Amino acid sequence: MANRKLLILNQIQIQQKIDRMAYQILEDNLQEKELIMAGIVNRGYTIALRLKKILEKISDIKITLMKIELDKDSTHLKAETDLEISETENKVIILVDDVLNSGRTLAYGLGIFLDVPLKKLRTLVLIDRNHRIFPVSPDFTGLELATVLKEHVEVVLDEKGEEDAVYLS
Repeated sequence: MANRKLLILNQIQIQQKIDRMAYQILEDNLQEKELIMAGIVNRGYTIALRLKKILEKISDIKITLMKIELDKDSTHLKAETDLEISETENKVIILVDDVLNSGRTLAYGLGIFLDVPLKKLRTLVLIDRNHRIFPVSPDFTGLELATVLKEHVEVVLDEKGEEDAVYLS
């Protein structure tokens, strides 16, 4: 049983979740002229890119993509962004990641914006496992998944033609 993978979401279901979350983001930001989609590398950034494309089709809101690289193994915040942090001032930020487990990654991602005056900051995850150690909760969730700590959620989002999928192993 150790090597078995259970398919949780297939490519169509993942797309449906991302589409739905894009509409939720739009509803939450109808009066806004610009949003910053801040994706945590790697799969969070891929989801942010997909959300950007959908939002550009369904709205006139300017969507700016921001890439966040975190050292997830560090005991303190170590992050790099491809956009100057000052460019996020007084704007709406949507912080995007693939899986919320302990909350450490999202907490570090939120930490980047602590010293910046923002209009609003929202969090989005494709999968919420509900094993939080840190007090963070997503504003937008694709799927809440009840798991045990030993289980692993694997998100496959390959832009090179491989089937998207979410597995539980």
